[in-house]
Amino acid sequence: MLQRDYTTSQLDVLEAEAIHIMREVAAEFERPCLLFSGGKDSIVMLRIAEKAFWPAPIPFPLMHVDTGHNFEEVIEFRDRRVAELGARLVVASVQDAIDAGRVTEETGRRASRNRLQTVPLLDAIEEHEFDAVFGGARRDEEKARAKERVFSFRDDFGQWDPKNQRPELWNLYNARIRKGEHIRVFPLSNWTELDVWDYIRREGIEIPSIYFAHTRKVFERDGMLLPDTDVVQRGEDEQLFETVVRYRTVGDMTCTGAVQSKAATVEEIIEEIAVTRITERGATRADDRASEAAMEDRKREGYF
Repeated sequence: MLQRDYTTSQLDVLEAEAIHIMREVAAEFERPCLLFSGGKDSIVMLRIAEKAFWPAPIPFPLMHVDTGHNFEEVIEFRDRRVAELGARLVVASVQDAIDAGRVTEETGRRASRNRLQTVPLLDAIEEHEFDAVFGGARRDEEKARAKERVFSFRDDFGQWDPKNQRPELWNLYNARIRKGEHIRVFPLSNWTELDVWDYIRREGIEIPSIYFAHTRKVFERDGMLLPDTDVVQRGEDEQLFETVVRYRTVGDMTCTGAVQSKAATVEEIIEEIAVTRITERGATRADDRASEAAMEDRKREGYF
């Protein structure tokens, strides 16, 4: 007698949940968009969006909050994927916000544009009247993320208040908002970094080369390896050296550190992550080495 295996894998469950969330947003909201930076989490979201609406095109635009200090490999990948999909890309520029006097650029050795992303993000949401914004946040990133709902309510100032979130029972989501308010939607809420990489392996998804081991000139600051680039101010006491590294996450070059690694394939990356005891952001994001209260304050201001 033919035996059939009806068991569902963990990745199948996570994918099905994410597809359900995306379809729910497309049905409930008028102008959703998907944050797409060219990083691994947004790449996975993009694949899920393709599956959710195939064979139709993705029914909402993509948006990137561009600090102007991004890794070239990632921007090249972003533009190529957008062109391949025939999607519409909205770029919210930090440089434009600086030029318009909307934000003030930091100075000094530890200056970063990462925190300046909030204003151009909220400006773009208001300009394009987006009422739902897909983000790639996962609850294993840091403690403030774990207080988010899948549908994370933001008021008409773009602010988040954990006391003002709606209950989510099973897979029932409250999409009701007033004009000017919006919802941040996190389809990957129940995923971990390892789940993301397992999905990339299963789906055969292309990712930027910066995620794999390569030789790069770096210097050490606060236990992190920062890249040698014109936008990162290096002190005389910070010696430059060449080593083999890769990036666990990608973002603004001024605050995104590399990790020493020889992982040159997705399989080797999975093996590496499976045994690590340091979180992704704790290992690679200088500006995220803050207390839980500090991270919550940033989210209340409208940060990602």
